[in-house]
Amino acid sequence: MIYHEITFPSTFDPHRAWDYEGLQRDARFDQVMLSLDEPRAPNKGDFLIVADVDEIPRPQTLLVLRYCKFPRRLTLSSKFYYYSFQFLHTGPEWQHPQATYYQGHRTLKPTNLRNGDGGFRAFRFLKRGVLSNAGWHCSSCFPTIDQFLNKMVSFSHRWMNREEYRDKDKITAAVRQGKDLWGREQDKFLRIENNKDMPPLVPKEPSRFGYMMSRNGMSAGFLDYNGN
Repeated sequence: MIYHEITFPSTFDPHRAWDYEGLQRDARFDQVMLSLDEPRAPNKGDFLIVADVDEIPRPQTLLVLRYCKFPRRLTLSSKFYYYSFQFLHTGPEWQHPQATYYQGHRTLKPTNLRNGDGGFRAFRFLKRGVLSNAGWHCSSCFPTIDQFLNKMVSFSHRWMNREEYRDKDKITAAVRQGKDLWGREQDKFLRIENNKDMPPLVPKEPSRFGYMMSRNGMSAGFLDYNGN
């Protein structure tokens, strides 16, 4: 694991929260990857995955990327879980993370890869593909309410952090019942008891990741909730 403190360019002029997010994504390439020396430096042809921490590729997917040829813009379509692996989103698969391969300075920037833009428009569609059921996305899968609230502060969508949504009892009830905290009609979840479809480490360490397997009980698996 490589730790890096982001350097803000003198030309950086943010107008939206998304601008900060884009800078942070691209810094992994511009400020880190291009400056690495052997043996940590990437080699041309190495596969790269641009993912958030809650987007986890399946082990089999990593083998496919390592040994098979794939398009320059590959979407690793993921099963979309919410709060834990007990609640599966009823909509389409989550269209992240993305994979590409290292080409030195010609490598696709993380933000362009994730957003599907950058480069010549005609080539974007010729060099793209989708690998279905390639991973797991577990959104808002937190062991504590404090972490849940912290995520809300960082939302680029500011309306989702209003005080009406920050009530701990309301959050716990939504997580326990598998309902969207913000009441969005498009976000419905299928409750799956004793689900086996999850990253292998989760069921191997139930004392550590129990909240990811089940949100049953009054606390909904939150370690810091003591309400009714």
